Amino acid sequence: MTDTSRKIVIVGGGLSGLSAAFYVRKYYKEAGIKPEIIIVDKDKTLGGKIETLHRDGFVIEKGPDSFLARKTAMIDLAKELELDHELVTTNPNAKKTYILQKEKLHPMPAGLVLGIPTEIRPFLKSGLVSFKGKVRAMMDFILPPRRSKEDESLGQLIERRLGTEVLENMTEPLLAGIYAGDMHKISLQATFPQFGEIERQYGSLIRGMTTGRKPVETHTGTKKSAFLTFRQGLQSLVYALINDLHDVEQRTETAVTAIIVRDTDGTAEHPRYEVELDNGETLPADDIYVTVQNFAAADLLRSHVDVSALDAVNYVSVANVVMAFSKKDTATEYDGSGFLVPRKEGRNITACTWTSTKWLHTSPEDKVLLRFYVGRSGDEQNVQLPDEALAELVRKDVREIMGITAKPLFTEITRLMHSMPQYPVGHPGNISKLRDELGAVLPGVYAFGAGYDGIGMPDCIKQAKLTAEAAAKSLRQ
Repeated sequence: MTDTSRKIVIVGGGLSGLSAAFYVRKYYKEAGIKPEIIIVDKDKTLGGKIETLHRDGFVIEKGPDSFLARKTAMIDLAKELELDHELVTTNPNAKKTYILQKEKLHPMPAGLVLGIPTEIRPFLKSGLVSFKGKVRAMMDFILPPRRSKEDESLGQLIERRLGTEVLENMTEPLLAGIYAGDMHKISLQATFPQFGEIERQYGSLIRGMTTGRKPVETHTGTKKSAFLTFRQGLQSLVYALINDLHDVEQRTETAVTAIIVRDTDGTAEHPRYEVELDNGETLPADDIYVTVQNFAAADLLRSHVDVSALDAVNYVSVANVVMAFSKKDTATEYDGSGFLVPRKEGRNITACTWTSTKWLHTSPEDKVLLRFYVGRSGDEQNVQLPDEALAELVRKDVREIMGITAKPLFTEITRLMHSMPQYPVGHPGNISKLRDELGAVLPGVYAFGAGYDGIGMPDCIKQAKLTAEAAAKSLRQ
């Protein structure tokens, strides 16, 4: 190692960018390098889509509302920031999830993982799939397995093994909540590669999932809480990161317009790159961490490498509509976390979280907090509607599905434009090629975030951590 200081520019100040700054500082210092870090973000505030609103005793998430507990990167970061004491679990008495079918809410059978039954009896008793559909699903035990490791769509796998009914009535609504996507376009390898492995190993998805394999948690309840959040909201983590990064320059309302390669040796005295900003300024950089959405990253990298892997990722826009009611105005006593709405039901909403039941800290006791999701792949038009029109569409579904006729105490609408990346078939291989080319053509330039290796918040943190660790290791060598 020749130099002890290094100029780092992080493009994007969402969770990926903030985590990158945190771990770059940590691992570079451990490698004996003094990092001079600048975070640049076009928005007014850092944190990306994570935003928590405190209103009238409610804790309201305007962006994502929780994260998968089994993906530990977020818990680990919370511990490093001494914030883990703020973590809260879901209400243990709200384990049920319902699925809407023909105007009726059916409880999701126990042990269901993306429509794959891990417990046969509850599946066979469920009203969500017809007798014919259940017979078709059981054919999974005798149908010959696909041996190829080549990527396919998630929808193709489920339909091939368990049939169309399971796909449409169970898998699609579950996945709509995670990816807002079209099951026939989303990559299996980029989302649930273990299902392909199970089919090859056991010859049957059901057999593989019931033979002692630990099921993959999605929306079903487990003995421990599948999801976690922070008592004061997810923005607590963002604030803790921003506060911890007090020695890192944080520039907001500034966009990066280009990455320029200097013909130098890439040392602290002669940085390899210049990062051009929309105010005409340029920042020298030895290493650049590009953490913005794929389409924005593609614009910065297009003149240097083949960005077709980034161009292939479409982003879906969604809206969150949060409504608060007096408990006396809601006829139902909610006994679960909410319900999912299959595409074929033709509703305006794709799902509803009974937030005040699922997360007991989010609402005063005499009130009810409900969160509705609008928009999915191929059905985004309502997201752009004016607030009143969008709220009225949601209220129509609320009346017809849940029987609530009362006017909400208040409504909070958040539009998350281009927020849900859709991984196409072949995505992991394409991203791997892009990274190989980046390493060869632009050493020290790294690209990651929700559009690459996992859309969840823990995935974003994990990518930032692994990238920073690998970069520091190569510099040390």
